[in-house]
Amino acid sequence: MSQSKVYSSAADAMKGIINDGQTLAIGGFGLCGIPEALIEALRDSGAKDLTCISNNAGVDEFGLGLLLQTRQIKKMISSYVGENKEFERQYLAGELEVELTPQGTLAEKLRSGGAGIPAFYTATGVGTLVAEGKETRDFDGRTYILEHTLRADVSLIKAQKADKAGNLIFSKTARNFNPDCAMAGKITIVEVEEIVETGMLDPNEIHLPGIYVQRIVLNNNPEKRIEKITTKAVEGA
Repeated sequence: MSQSKVYSSAADAMKGIINDGQTLAIGGFGLCGIPEALIEALRDSGAKDLTCISNNAGVDEFGLGLLLQTRQIKKMISSYVGENKEFERQYLAGELEVELTPQGTLAEKLRSGGAGIPAFYTATGVGTLVAEGKETRDFDGRTYILEHTLRADVSLIKAQKADKAGNLIFSKTARNFNPDCAMAGKITIVEVEEIVETGMLDPNEIHLPGIYVQRIVLNNNPEKRIEKITTKAVEGA
């Protein structure tokens, strides 16, 4: 009988697969849909010199900001890196390498990597710093740049629900980069709020099949911190 994909804790799920110098793909958009418990366990593992592929870089003292605090990240491959003062300090001091990538290009780099496609052409970034040093080619009178896809040693993602085979359902916009990161990882660990028996999920509602998931961790009480709280003024208040 094959080993269960369900692990007792985030730390237990990382045993034997997290090492110094690895590349990790981490799901989420801002703080929406980030694998909170897995990021904390990654920090506690002490692994260093990491390259992290993530749309954002967290905020101070939360999300990937925790790994920046402990200086475990050597390089970030991201689209948006605001909201984090420690990130800014390390980058300006030359302590952190940053590869800024247009958001759609980043998503396609991960999706293509998971699909086994080594590279693709895109018009995004033509004529900008993004295109420097990259191969270009014209199609139908328009210039495109060649982008190489991304693969990760380990992917850490978040979903709302999983069955024990690893089939996943995401919650609304928390789906964001999580499926692409899962596909791009050689090993994918998912943090979920609910685990059910295999066969209990409606096949038509599954967003990501379990073939992409190797390990599952339950976190049924995540903090789900809000990046910025904006409230509407009430007239007469």
